Amino acid sequence: MKVLLAALLAAAPASQTADRAAELARKVQAYYEATRDLEAKFQQTYTYAGFGRRQVSSGVLRVKKPGMMRWDYEQPTRKTVAVKGSRLVQYEPGEGQAYVDDHFDASAMSAAVTFLLGKGDLAREFDLSPGEGGTLVLRPKEPDPRVESITLVVGPSGEVTATRVVDGAGNTNEVKLTGVRRNPGLPDSAFEVKLPKDVRRIDAGGR
Repeated sequence: MKVLLAALLAAAPASQTADRAAELARKVQAYYEATRDLEAKFQQTYTYAGFGRRQVSSGVLRVKKPGMMRWDYEQPTRKTVAVKGSRLVQYEPGEGQAYVDDHFDASAMSAAVTFLLGKGDLAREFDLSPGEGGTLVLRPKEPDPRVESITLVVGPSGEVTATRVVDGAGNTNEVKLTGVRRNPGLPDSAFEVKLPKDVRRIDAGGR
């Protein structure tokens, strides 16, 4: 009897922990499934594990269903990365060049960002656990060199205010979101990147 009681007491905290993580994941999922579009300022800090070097960037993020996402980097250098359906454009004004893929496979994007589009099922794709300070930690059920773990800082309504992604090499990509505007009614045209006529265009696969 004592052994059984000890086992039950040991299992209870683990079960409660799993329940908390699952509930947090459901809140995040529900929030973004009900989000048609959003706009926010972001600060991104990328840390290279092998060199100990950090790169800090900032700008504006826009997201809209179905399948539209745009990152406009303002600091330290201007750059735009936009996905609209099957078209990916990465434009670097300072270099006078743009990379364009008109057959982009959006399913190849990391789940670290696709949850913003309300895609996927966090509980199905990740092992869930609560982290420090009420965060939600996700670890892929299937090996993925792009993602070792994802930590989400979650607000009271299920909104994500910060993410921390660790890849298979130990590099970390941290993004903090501020000034979030939910469902502002962004037009599709906000995700179109107009390239100057004299830009050097690099097409995917040499197309």
